[in-house]
Amino acid sequence: MNVRGKTILVTGAGRGIGRSLATHFAGKGANLALLDVNADDVNETRARCTQLGVTARSYLADAANEDSVVGALGRVMEDFGALDGLINNAGIVRDGMLIKVKDGQVVGKMSLAQWQAVIDTNLTGVFLCAREAAQHMISRNVRGVIVNVSSISRAGLSAGSVSPMKSPTRSASSSRTTSLPAAAWRSMRGCDSELQDAMQNKRFVPGRFVREILYNIIDSNQLVTDI
Repeated sequence: MNVRGKTILVTGAGRGIGRSLATHFAGKGANLALLDVNADDVNETRARCTQLGVTARSYLADAANEDSVVGALGRVMEDFGALDGLINNAGIVRDGMLIKVKDGQVVGKMSLAQWQAVIDTNLTGVFLCAREAAQHMISRNVRGVIVNVSSISRAGLSAGSVSPMKSPTRSASSSRTTSLPAAAWRSMRGCDSELQDAMQNKRFVPGRFVREILYNIIDSNQLVTDI
């Protein structure tokens, strides 16, 4: 796929997979709209992208907050005039087993706040960003692509998994990738038939690898040993 001169929005672009994808597409000549909740991280990603000779702008926004997403996508359209691709990458992990047991005694349990935080970002965030991106693509007659970043954990917990909350959210995100095109197509009746055929929704399923988000909840030496 030739992305030179195209505008791609990457959520969760401040570090890890998001930063890697952003710099990859910058190297291919794409212009980048970079969204993250951490200003320092996303500005560093922007600097790395601009060093590759493309236009990159950073946007401080929370993918799980509707007003924040709507506002950020509006600013992206003001700055770039069009949106050709969305990479729905933003995601979080919270350290929390359903029940924590030590020496045969229950010493803790997963809180509702932990559960809800992951649901809000990993699932609701995918919906909000896809909805707003699709709206702008359709209204400007852009043959766009939406890519949802899932995970191998969508199929269930694997040995050494750090959070049972990640599996259901990434599984739902993967399922959303299948259902979104049908929903978008119904909303596009009356639009140009070529645009209907050209709108694409894909999933990207990375495997396990060491990244910054895991260092907050697992000893780094154990992480390397497990992987």
